[in-house]
Amino acid sequence: MAGCPSVPAASCDVRSRVVASFRCLTFLTDYGLEDGFTAICHGVAAQIAPQIPVVDITHLIPGGDVRRGAAVLAQTIPYFPPAVHVAVVDPGVGTDRRGVAVAAGDAILVGPDNGLLSWAMSVAGGPRAAISLTNKELWLSAEAAPTFHGRDIFMPVAARLAAGADLASAGTEIEVSELVTLPPPASRMVDGTAQGEVLTVDTFGNVQLSISAQDAGSIGVRYGRSVVIRAGRRQLTIPYRETFGSVAPGELVAFADGSGMVSLAVNSGDAAQRLGLPPGAHIVLSPAS
Repeated sequence: MAGCPSVPAASCDVRSRVVASFRCLTFLTDYGLEDGFTAICHGVAAQIAPQIPVVDITHLIPGGDVRRGAAVLAQTIPYFPPAVHVAVVDPGVGTDRRGVAVAAGDAILVGPDNGLLSWAMSVAGGPRAAISLTNKELWLSAEAAPTFHGRDIFMPVAARLAAGADLASAGTEIEVSELVTLPPPASRMVDGTAQGEVLTVDTFGNVQLSISAQDAGSIGVRYGRSVVIRAGRRQLTIPYRETFGSVAPGELVAFADGSGMVSLAVNSGDAAQRLGLPPGAHIVLSPAS
């Protein structure tokens, strides 16, 4: 995996920041690693913009799980310098859903207009321009395969934008208000509790909640104490610690993860499997008395 070189200070000119300062292109999909789909897209980028490194975020998003892809993308892009981000989790490929390129902050996001890009747009500072990818001159060829828009549309357009093509050249401008957005993850404070949902489950089985550690702290959750987790009819009291190793192997622990969200883990185990909490499950958190 190539990394992004350091980026000089951005110019005060908006167009130069959107066009000239990109130093890498990122790639997130549900393509997996067993087939050649990911490598094919890398090959397309290398032919069009060989000077632009491509950073793989992940290709192991569960098939068609737009919400998981949106969460991973939004939690990843803040750590990049100005870049073009390609995301393809696209169960509607080949239908009348649009392909889009969206300028947000100092990034451009390219992918299907199905909500996948929406949380990342918000994290980047909000969309300020959006283009429907209708200019076939920027595609790999004018006849895109109905089931492989990652190869034929998204990656070639993204590579050209990363290499210096103007955003407007990608197609037809659309209102940012027309973009498809996912509902924000549920998170609210009610009567001394933090109510949310399971946002993601990572490869280790750690269960990330949509409740920030800051919000948990505001209701009295503190390291060294315990939290009460209610999910449906179940109620668990779990120690709240700084890291997994603060509890014995096989024990549950709640902690603030690297994204600043409350997460649940099992030291040397799988919390998602232990707790049976899928993404979207409703959670109520409160400090133990």
